[in-house]
Amino acid sequence: MIKNPICVALDTPDVARAQELARLVKPHAGYAKLGMEFFYAHGPKGYETVAKEGLPIFLDLKLHDIPNTVASGLRSLMRLDPKPAIVNIHATGGADMMRAAADAVDGRALLIGVTILTSLADADIHQAGFARELTGREHAAALAVLARQCGLDGVVCSAPDVRAVKTATAPDFITVVPGIRPADAAVQDQKRVATPRAALDEGADILVIGRPITGASDPAAAARDIARSLEASHAH
Repeated sequence: MIKNPICVALDTPDVARAQELARLVKPHAGYAKLGMEFFYAHGPKGYETVAKEGLPIFLDLKLHDIPNTVASGLRSLMRLDPKPAIVNIHATGGADMMRAAADAVDGRALLIGVTILTSLADADIHQAGFARELTGREHAAALAVLARQCGLDGVVCSAPDVRAVKTATAPDFITVVPGIRPADAAVQDQKRVATPRAALDEGADILVIGRPITGASDPAAAARDIARSLEASHAH
């Protein structure tokens, strides 16, 4: 059961700033996300500095390689202290890779498969070689089915894809949804976005929210306001 769906993306290469943001948003968020920009700059030491603030970490590295390499990478990540709460791989790496990843993680973190990036529209995925007779939503649902068969706990998908993913898999198959923007926030480099409330209404379990919180003059207040808005609309 996900108690607080808000996952704050700490998209900064600055350790002190990431640590400060984690501390500020901790009362109002369920998770913090650290990605490639941060981890490639600072590695395990930087990760552990932020993780020790006590907010569960989604380590967003999107591993995608041959099965043995991905499994070895994940076993290394499982030695971090504290361990990440969530790690992810690309579902397009295939069944053998996903099974190897699930074996490597062995239930020590939630393992999530990335389906179709929220920066890609249907035209983009068709250009990249995905079957033109299927929409991005249909591809996301198919990848989610495969991910579940391979022992993953859930997928990353866009808000418009959540309902199709849940229908194709199971209600308890976790959906992590980036591209979340409050109604008054800029879309920036995302093509498939949703408001926090709209994403939850579709069935999303975890909402990844970055710049609307971290770019605010008061990140704690921004996170608090989003949390309160979700609580208020849920009560109604």
